[in-house]
Amino acid sequence: MKKLYEKNEMTFAIVWIVIYCVLQSLANPLNEMIGIPYSASAVFCALQTVVLFVFLQKNGLSKRYGLCKSSLPASRFLYYIPLVILATRNFWNGATANYSLAGTICFILCMLCVGFVEEVIFRGFLFRAMEKDNVKTAIVVSSVTFGLGHLLNLVNGSGAGIAENLIQVTAAIAIGFLFVILFHRGESRRPCIITHSAINITSGFANEAGLTIEKCLVFQLLVFVITVSYSFILTKTLPKR
Repeated sequence: MKKLYEKNEMTFAIVWIVIYCVLQSLANPLNEMIGIPYSASAVFCALQTVVLFVFLQKNGLSKRYGLCKSSLPASRFLYYIPLVILATRNFWNGATANYSLAGTICFILCMLCVGFVEEVIFRGFLFRAMEKDNVKTAIVVSSVTFGLGHLLNLVNGSGAGIAENLIQVTAAIAIGFLFVILFHRGESRRPCIITHSAINITSGFANEAGLTIEKCLVFQLLVFVITVSYSFILTKTLPKR
């Protein structure tokens, strides 16, 4: 793995994105065979998390990919309050238990690891591989690629409808843009990983009763306003890298 990384960082990033997407798709039928939601997904994601974390630590790449504390004080990020608000988005229509105890444990473990893996490969490997040529292009591509990756939900048996999935994709692109700005300007991926994992985990406790497309659109609009406003503030106040 180290040889591939040293040979071509872009190829390394693409290989990891493909591995992640393929394993996510393969996990869904396995989950159904096992009979416990997210059981196989949790195992696959946990393995990827361990492999990536060990690789970064062993090769002294943790700081390069933001697994460190930002040198800037929290006040420069508005104490991350917008991120806290975004993390509550799944509870805006109420909260409920959607899985059994075993399913809930697997879901939480899976989503916790997904937050780490997606941040590292999409806004870590991919962004770093592209930024040396053009930072703006790197920001756009890493954000859009991350969002489009959620189109897999249309074919992987997640149960998400077309409208629901498209809303999720647009949200992922917007939040992906915010996260890459946080990393690029703040040089730390920790707030992104924590928020990403929190959003994922709370989605498993979201109350979908009475949740209409109209409500989804309103919630999505609020997410966009918060995300775009926060991104704009950060680009204007944080030092350029």
